Order: sequence, then structure tokens, then C-alpha cells
Amino acid sequence: MTTSAQRSAVLRGLISRGVVMLPGAYNALSARMIEREGFSAIYLSGAVLANSVGGAADIGLMTLSEARDHADHIASVTTVPIIMDADTGFGGPENAARTVQVLEAAGVSGIHLEDQEFPKRCGHLEGKRLVPQEEFCAKIAAAAAAKTSRDFLLIARTDARGVAGYDEAVRRAHAYLKAGADGIFPEALESREEFERFARDVPTVLLANMTEFGKTPYLTADEFGRMGYKLVIFPVTLQRVAMKATEEALRTLRAEHSQKSLLNRMQTRRELYDLLGYEVETAKP
Repeated sequence: MTTSAQRSAVLRGLISRGVVMLPGAYNALSARMIEREGFSAIYLSGAVLANSVGGAADIGLMTLSEARDHADHIASVTTVPIIMDADTGFGGPENAARTVQVLEAAGVSGIHLEDQEFPKRCGHLEGKRLVPQEEFCAKIAAAAAAKTSRDFLLIARTDARGVAGYDEAVRRAHAYLKAGADGIFPEALESREEFERFARDVPTVLLANMTEFGKTPYLTADEFGRMGYKLVIFPVTLQRVAMKATEEALRTLRAEHSQKSLLNRMQTRRELYDLLGYEVETAKP
């Protein structure tokens, strides 16, 4: 398996050359396809872990062990860098340090931790609450000290924009960098102008969340790159597309009592085997 250190070194090289797009994998098979289709990195969303793996809402119900297993399955069948959402670090500073150790050992090349109170909420919903800045800085410092590879990317996510305003998000970002973060994820900025301004106000490795149906306007990765962002995640895009297709297929199956009309919308047996690297003679797709 490609190690975390190897993936982390590759990730550092990628962000030194430009903007990196990271589609969100919802399982190991989708991760295989992300890599096969030419993307240079993969994102693992906490929301997708909760939704697709746990069948639950993104409110901090999943455990570090479940996150580790999810990451391990994906790292074992891919070679490209992986950035993972580690929510609030599964506890206090000691827990955040252990989170780094566990996920780095699983093959992840970077994580982000967020400054919300537990239980957390989706970053694009109202009603979020922030932990005190000093408390989160202690968590970041502990996580930074736990890194095995210096290339492992520790990103501090701040949800301050939707709670206390833009200026507080900038102030916290600088404090988190001073505490040991390698980069900043400003969650739920609300306009192109805010993204441009934040890149000027916080010149570091920046991650932009291009999620759907949220507060952020739809911008391309190239547009983010020109502003100065190095990482652009599409955390739930594939899950949303897959689940909509699943809903439509189930309704067709229930109505027609057959899957025949769905065949031209399916991945064939041969295509699946090719993706899996499963060499077997098949007479028909």
C-alpha cells in the first residue's frame, strides 16, 4: 500500500504547482474510479461517512474507529493523496493527537479539524456554535505535534464566518496557523468577493469547499485557483448523484417489475471487473 508519507509528499508537490481538485469518495469502489478517471487526490467527507457508511445525519455520531476503517478501505485500493474530514478531532487535544496518529497510519495524507462545539453541525446550516479560540489552538498544537511526517497536511477549519462574522474567521485563522496548522479551511464563505478577500487576508494553503445547495456560490476550481486557493473539495457530489440514480432505478424497478429498461444506464459487468482489476473471462457484459 502507498504510505501516508508518500502520499503526503505527493500532495505537497501538487499544491506547490497549482490548484488540486478533490472529489469526495463515498466508498472504496468510488475511490478507485476517482483515481482511474485522472484525479490527483481524493477527499473523504465526514458527512459522507455519516450518511453512506452510518446511514445517519452529519452530527458527530461516527467514531474514530469507523473513520479509520473507512480510510483504510480506500487507501488500500488507491495510490493518490487523501485528505480526510476529521470533524472536531473526536474529543479534546489528546484525542486530536490520536486522530492524527490513527489516520496517518491508515494512509491518509492530510486532515482538517474544525472549531465547532460538539455535537457539530453541517457547516452550511444555521445554529453552529464555536469553541473558544484558545481551546481550539490547543487542539491544533497537539495534532501538529503528533504528525509523523512533516508533509502530513494539518488544516484548521473555521466555521466563524456563519457564527461571528468574516473578521472573526480571519482572526481565528491567523491564530490557528500560529498554533501549528499547515493551512486553513474557511467554511461557508458566501460570495466570490469574500473568497478573494480571505485569500488576501490569510496568505497560506487554503481549502475551498465547493459543496452543493449551500451558502457558497458555484465557482470552478480554476477560479478558486486564480484567487490563491490550493485545494478545492467536492465532498458530497458523487454521493448525491449516486443516490439520485438509485432512487430513480428503484422507482423504475417497482413500476416495471424489471430492470431491463435500466441496462443502458448501468455500469456493465465488464466495466466493473476492469475497474476492480479482476481478470476473468466473460462471455457477456
